[in-house]
Amino acid sequence: MGPTLVPLWNAFPNLLELRVLREVESDDPESPFPLVMAMKFETRDHIEEALASPTRWESKETSKKLFEMFDGGVIHTVFAADQFDPMSGS
Repeated sequence: MGPTLVPLWNAFPNLLELRVLREVESDDPESPFPLVMAMKFETRDHIEEALASPTRWESKETSKKLFEMFDGGVIHTVFAADQFDPMSGS
C-alpha cells in the first residue's frame, strides 16, 4: 500500500474509523477479496461528503498503483451496520 495511502484514507472528512483488511483464507478461493478498506461514518450525509471530497479523488488516483497488483476490479459499496457487544450478551 505504500506510506501514502493510509494517511490519505485517514484524511477523509468525518471519518470515525478506518480498517484495512487482507484476506488470509476463504471457503471460496475462486472469489478472493485480497484487500478490503472499511470506513465508518456517523451518518449517510457524512458518507456523501466524504465521497464528494477532494480526498476521495486524490485517493482514487494514488490507489491506481495498488490496483495494478491485483486481478479483477474495485467495488464500492455502502453498508448499514449493526454492532453487537459479545461481552454484554446482546
